[in-house]
Amino acid sequence: MTELSKGTCSACEIGAPLVPHDQQIELLNDLDGWIIDNSDISKLIKEFKFNNYEHSIAFTNLIADLAESQDHHPKITLEWGSVCLEWWSHKIKGLHMNDFICAAKSDEIFDAL
Repeated sequence: MTELSKGTCSACEIGAPLVPHDQQIELLNDLDGWIIDNSDISKLIKEFKFNNYEHSIAFTNLIADLAESQDHHPKITLEWGSVCLEWWSHKIKGLHMNDFICAAKSDEIFDAL
């Protein structure tokens, strides 16, 4: 369990601070296989691979439970054998600490399958 995965999301309001770029890089080093896409709005992105559709759906459902419990919701792309997650904070149009916490929690969910 990482320090990030022990965190809990806080309410993110319009005007909440974005994670500064240098801190994003530090936090990214604590995550496994995530990238930051800065093409439009900064987002954390990772594709998780599975052996079948059933496992992809099971993981997706667990991520949905995580999202509800943290009141923070990713973009989820579900396909046979893969699930792509994109975490970012819609209200502030970029990366908040919540995104890094949820990415770490997503990794733990995957590792537990």
